[in-house]
Amino acid sequence: MAIEKTKSNAPTAQSEGVAAFLKELEARAPLTAERRGRLIFALDATMSRQPTWDLACALQAEMFEEAGRIGGLDIQLVYYRGLGECRASPWMADANKLGALMARIDCRGGRTQIGRVLGHAASQAEKGPVGAVVFVGDAMEEPIDALCAEAGPLALRGVPVFMFQEGHDPTVERAFREIARLTRGAYCRFDAGAAAELRALLRAAASYAAGGAKALAALADASPGARRLIAAMRDTR
Repeated sequence: MAIEKTKSNAPTAQSEGVAAFLKELEARAPLTAERRGRLIFALDATMSRQPTWDLACALQAEMFEEAGRIGGLDIQLVYYRGLGECRASPWMADANKLGALMARIDCRGGRTQIGRVLGHAASQAEKGPVGAVVFVGDAMEEPIDALCAEAGPLALRGVPVFMFQEGHDPTVERAFREIARLTRGAYCRFDAGAAAELRALLRAAASYAAGGAKALAALADASPGARRLIAAMRDTR
């Protein structure tokens, strides 16, 4: 489903195909058990992100696997690309379905829409508990004060945002750190092509979304990603 009506350019056959697939998934989405965790997995799908999008496609099943040891996880994919397209999937408990959806999406040039992602996450948190929001991106082209305003409702509802930055842009880092600080989440950086780094961070975030701080702490002995996420969360306190 679209977060908001998309702007500007006419839909292409490919984008219409993605929209139709999202509607089909939504129609088939099962009701989820209350004990399961819920994680919003948000990705920048603008043109520069294709390598990381492909990496995220390969790693997403591991989030379900990690959370399954605790009690399970429902994930909602949120992404933006092009000139105003920003979409959210139904909540999914099946790694195969999420992987099939991600495989249909290609990255396109456009500006960041982080504010829309945060606003959507807040609206989801109004409807039911959300354990965490994960955002993966390398750019920020919006007023930082506006992003902080969108992050405010998440902070009030106790939903941490884990901001994972690819690269070293200091403007991006400043914005991502502030969003993490406001929501008592975490900021972490990973380098381009660093599959092991991103894998460890995503597994740790899934563990937190499924079981909270206790589950993350239990994972810390075996996972450098969990230790890193715990340290990053302490930095925002």
